[in-house]
Amino acid sequence: MKKIEAIIRKSKFRAVKDALHEVGVNFFSYWDVTGLGNEKEGHVYRGVSYSTSDIQRRHLAIVVNDDFEEITIKTILKAASTGDVGDGKIFVSDIKDAYRIRTGENGGKTLN
Repeated sequence: MKKIEAIIRKSKFRAVKDALHEVGVNFFSYWDVTGLGNEKEGHVYRGVSYSTSDIQRRHLAIVVNDDFEEITIKTILKAASTGDVGDGKIFVSDIKDAYRIRTGENGGKTLN
């Protein structure tokens, strides 16, 4: 099993969520986060300059069986990309085991 964590633009969340559902990834957790990125320049909106050093993003945590790793990553990359600085990051880590609390069963079958 793999844990895929993606930090994406909040404006791309709906597109990513819909794309993940289309490929069969129907369960994940998400939350709003603030972080610092590589973008150093400020922006001007309606004559007001504001800093982009504190960036509002959405963090997704998705646990999938090994055979869903590649399609999940490709789906996020395609749906979240704008081609601009600040599109986000994806991190992948191994999951040793998973347990379904209700039944006590463990392993990859708990993800279905």
